[in-house]
Amino acid sequence: MSFTDLGVPARLATVLSERGITEPTPIQAATLPDSLSGRDVLGRGRTGSGKTYAFLLPLVARLVESGKPRTAKRPRALILAPTRELVGQIKESLDPMASEFGLTVQTVFGGVGQNPQVQGLRKGVDIVLACPGRLEDLMGQGHCDLGAVEITILDEADHMADLGFLPGVRRIMEKTPERGQRLLFSATLDNGINVLVKRFLHNQVTHEADSAQSPVSTMDHHVLHLARDHRLPVLVDLASAPGRTVVFTRTKHGAKALARQLNKNGVPSVELHGNLSQGARTRNMEAFHSGAATTLVATDIAARGIHVDDVALVVHADPPAEHKAYLHRSGRTARAGASGTVVTLMTDEQVRDVRDLTRAAGIKPTITKVDGPRHPVLTTLAPGARVLVDGGYVAEAAGSGATAPRSGGQQRSRRPRSGAGTGGGAGARNGARNGGGKGSGNGTGSSNGSGNGSGRSRRRGGRGGASRPHASA
Repeated sequence: MSFTDLGVPARLATVLSERGITEPTPIQAATLPDSLSGRDVLGRGRTGSGKTYAFLLPLVARLVESGKPRTAKRPRALILAPTRELVGQIKESLDPMASEFGLTVQTVFGGVGQNPQVQGLRKGVDIVLACPGRLEDLMGQGHCDLGAVEITILDEADHMADLGFLPGVRRIMEKTPERGQRLLFSATLDNGINVLVKRFLHNQVTHEADSAQSPVSTMDHHVLHLARDHRLPVLVDLASAPGRTVVFTRTKHGAKALARQLNKNGVPSVELHGNLSQGARTRNMEAFHSGAATTLVATDIAARGIHVDDVALVVHADPPAEHKAYLHRSGRTARAGASGTVVTLMTDEQVRDVRDLTRAAGIKPTITKVDGPRHPVLTTLAPGARVLVDGGYVAEAAGSGATAPRSGGQQRSRRPRSGAGTGGGAGARNGARNGGGKGSGNGTGSSNGSGNGSGRSRRRGGRGGASRPHASA
């Protein structure tokens, strides 16, 4: 079934096709007929299931169909999301569709000055894409009136509940027209989400696809049982293989310290956590997207809403406290039908916690006792030549407090630590995992086996390739 078969206007489907998106995901196929017709929709699906386009397509289509003019301080549509990173990701997906039809978008979030946001609202915008806290501030100052909102969308509603945003969300939604269309997307209905559904959705249609409780079938789960002093060497080994890696820690301090250690050991890494300014978050994510940094070390702030294609490996350096966090963290890989590997590092004192965690998550991981960074299972989990870079990812002051990678983001010198050959990118890792093969791209990967690493592996070739959009945004 195509997007036009589901009722998406042809011009809008063409915009998607130009971005390489031609087939709806299950959650999109389930919800689009109802949301396009104006019904309130409750969509439940795991992270990476395609919820973003499931609400952006009807949003744009219905605003265009309505044709009402925009007026100062009175947006026509509202999207609420829990984090600045998710706001940025949604905007990236929305912009091509909005520009095609002349719709304007204003992001609203904290951590940056409010004046540009105020000026944008004053000019009049069609769509406000906001985090609840800053939006409430601007509403209280008289800069934004939600009385003309035709469509209200809540994305990652359960995460907003986890962050304590529900009281603010309720106050904001109280200011939107009672009979406007409302779309709520969430992985679960716990933590007070059902209260929002009962209060603000009218005669809603509920659709569920790829529940958060269901691990992705193309995701391989492994637990490495190791001594605490082997934790860093094993991480260095895994992260220095070809391809993008996301490493999760429990604390902001832990993320900062681990990123520093990985860089010191030659793995180009950046950090993402709540102590960073918005400018630093943006620069670090750009470095990860571009390939200047090949490893992202993050707290749970990145478990939701961070859409980076071709993340071949997710590592739980610190096992999360509960199973929902495990599933959302793990969802950074195996997106849009791709395969992926998830590794949890487990010390002796964490055995019981990890056992309970995986049982609650509904997975049965492969558990391996690892005695150090030379254990053969590591090359199975992350195939390809280990390449280290002197100094890792180096950022230097570039005026106005900004930072930039040295030499425009070019890494200074690479040295293979094991195996032969360089280049080949993530194709080496994924070619080996998907049946063997040398990674395609520039250079030859070092995975064992034969073949040309075509298809998904080729798309993942190269550590520095730009990410591609996909239907799971």
